[in-house]
Amino acid sequence: MRIGVDVGGTNTDAVLIAGRRVVASTKQPTSADVSSGVTAAIRAILADAGVPAADVSAVMVGTTHFTNALVERERLDRVGIIRLASPSGEALPPLTGWPEALARQLSGSIFLLPGGYEVDGREIAPLDEAAVRAAALDCHDRGIDSIAISCAFAPINAAMEDRAGAIVADTCPDANISLSHNIGRLGLIERENGTILNAALASLARHVVASLERALADLGIAAPLYISQNDGTLISAADAARYPVLTIGSGPTNSMRGAAFLTGVDNGIVMDVGGTTCDIGVLAGGYPRESSIAVDIGGVRTNFRMPDILAIGLGGGTRIHLPPEGAATDDFAIGPDSVGFRLTEDAWLFGGSTLTASDIAVAAGKASFGDASRIPTLTPALHRAILDKMAAMLADGIDRMKTQPGDATIIAVGGGHFLIDDDLKGAARVVRPDHAAVANAVGAAIAQVGAQAERIVDYDAEPRAAAIEAMRADLLARVIAAGATPESVEIVDMDEVFLSYLPGRSAQLRMKAVGNLADEAGAAALPVAEARHAH
Repeated sequence: MRIGVDVGGTNTDAVLIAGRRVVASTKQPTSADVSSGVTAAIRAILADAGVPAADVSAVMVGTTHFTNALVERERLDRVGIIRLASPSGEALPPLTGWPEALARQLSGSIFLLPGGYEVDGREIAPLDEAAVRAAALDCHDRGIDSIAISCAFAPINAAMEDRAGAIVADTCPDANISLSHNIGRLGLIERENGTILNAALASLARHVVASLERALADLGIAAPLYISQNDGTLISAADAARYPVLTIGSGPTNSMRGAAFLTGVDNGIVMDVGGTTCDIGVLAGGYPRESSIAVDIGGVRTNFRMPDILAIGLGGGTRIHLPPEGAATDDFAIGPDSVGFRLTEDAWLFGGSTLTASDIAVAAGKASFGDASRIPTLTPALHRAILDKMAAMLADGIDRMKTQPGDATIIAVGGGHFLIDDDLKGAARVVRPDHAAVANAVGAAIAQVGAQAERIVDYDAEPRAAAIEAMRADLLARVIAAGATPESVEIVDMDEVFLSYLPGRSAQLRMKAVGNLADEAGAAALPVAEARHAH
């Protein structure tokens, strides 16, 4: 049996899954110390199902702690930044374009050192090992333990970056070292930005992972712990502690993967309605469509793998600002502010005095919870106008995410999915699966192990078939090493873009592989494609 947990800012959701069946689910308040909220959620589902802790084969967790830390700019480490790209890579120094306050908070020391490669693999300059060692000593003397190392075109050739990391580790054994080729894609600035953010999260990542491991130990669960990544696959807890930035988009991704599992719909649009926002994403082949542009995280441009998500300010706790007395009926506003986790205190439904989207929905008979008699009476015209505007916001979100004409299949999940009408404009049909409110935890529980690689290949020097097969073999080996059963590993995505600006027949290859984790008996868990009839 697997346990999936999603630690949100308001609630911690947990599910227990046996094979293709959701056995138990729960929502518990998220705790400040992480572990007690997770412990309460897991204890609740084990008790509900009557399952002993020894029967749990794996625990998968998705968390928003790292995203919140970056957005709120709390508990972040100072970072020593080493860029290997001089002399040609000095035009835009590190932290260019960052919010000034965040750059000032994180910046420890910046070193622009010789090194790096051109796009065709030629060295920009040899690595200056003495300069790297001096930079490491400077950081150590200033009490900076988190080091971000980036090298021009490191995803093509990581040798120089790896060597610099080894020098820093030898000089400062206690340093937390982030290497850019493990985090981002080819673009130097965006990849470096992601590496700096990763280094800034080092201490918090160790704390969060230790808290999760402590929660499992307190429950007597000896099963391995995995953390869900931005692309819907899993990494070990140890890897998550080293590369927390790879997990910051796991919340929406888990919801989309859970939606695909619960419905059997591999291609469609997922609308995950929470307390504050509605996150809209596209499913392609059972996986979230990845963003093809730079992703903004806390005001910083990055280029690591992230789902293509549109967040609109409409959730169950969204405030409805009524028009002043005597004003026109349409002179009202929906959000973008929300009562969030205070919904059960502030909303009229629960005895509060704030009109929310949930109040409007319950008054219209779209949901049934709280005490509808407490909701203030609105004129039919105003009530209808608010409902119409909410529907228009959701329909506009669908239009903005579609890439093909015509109506799309919509999967409605999240605690506020009742805000989505069955006849929503742009929807061919609206699917509401069982356990929709905890789809995020389901997505974590059924996640697979994955790996992705990116290279630039000259087909005149290396035949196309040989280059593709070499990348394929490397990816399959990496996924198996991460814990997947060999027979389940497969390539699920490959991009090939020919580069006209390089001599010869050069192409950029990108490939993704996934595989299923084995359960305690050694049998692989079912992938989404085989689990589609579970409900």
